[in-house]
Amino acid sequence: MAQGTPTAKEIIKISDEKVRGLSSYAELSMKIIRPDWTREMKMKSWSKGNDLALIVVTAPARDKGMGFLKRGNEMWNWQPSIDRTIKLPPSMMLQSWMGSDFTNDDLVKQSSLVVDYTHKLLGKEMVEKRECYKIELTPLEDAPVVWGKVIMWVDTEEYMQMKVEFYDEDGYLINTMLGKNVKMLGGKLLPSVMEILPEDQEGNKTIIEYLSLDFNQNPKDDFFSIQNLKRVRY
Repeated sequence: MAQGTPTAKEIIKISDEKVRGLSSYAELSMKIIRPDWTREMKMKSWSKGNDLALIVVTAPARDKGMGFLKRGNEMWNWQPSIDRTIKLPPSMMLQSWMGSDFTNDDLVKQSSLVVDYTHKLLGKEMVEKRECYKIELTPLEDAPVVWGKVIMWVDTEEYMQMKVEFYDEDGYLINTMLGKNVKMLGGKLLPSVMEILPEDQEGNKTIIEYLSLDFNQNPKDDFFSIQNLKRVRY
């Protein structure tokens, strides 16, 4: 590589760290679109590093208080309506999150784009009028990864993840994620809207919009506990 040109792995690492930060707090809306109906939700999300995440649904009323906790490779779901915490097995990481086109893995990013994959720069392409590095990510043999392959388009100037294609182990495209409406969030230039489009279900899509994003809260590790999952303020 010429001096000054980052490697494929460095590009992924920079883009991953940009969207994660050391810690983050976000308020989000999610719109699930189907041919016959549309459903909207709101949520709050806290994360710290790669291993800690807590998400609480704040609307609609029937789902309010439902929560998800990730600690390391473990994930729990708190359901206040039945007063029960359920530990999700690894086999459920590809399951739909709350009936959306996002998987549990998308939401808590259980696998690491940096550590669990090899990275190959395929070239450059335009996405949303931005020049992007096109990078192929192939999972390492023993990595806890749910996808067979990931292709990612990362903006060459701001290192934003503008487009991601997720493939199964047989090489079939399952989902495409698109980043849109780039603006300043938490002091960083980032796509404020993420769309997930399932390949084999025409008319289906899920849209997540960041209403606010803060990289400076830095919660303590013990914030991310099952006890706090049940009582966190929303």
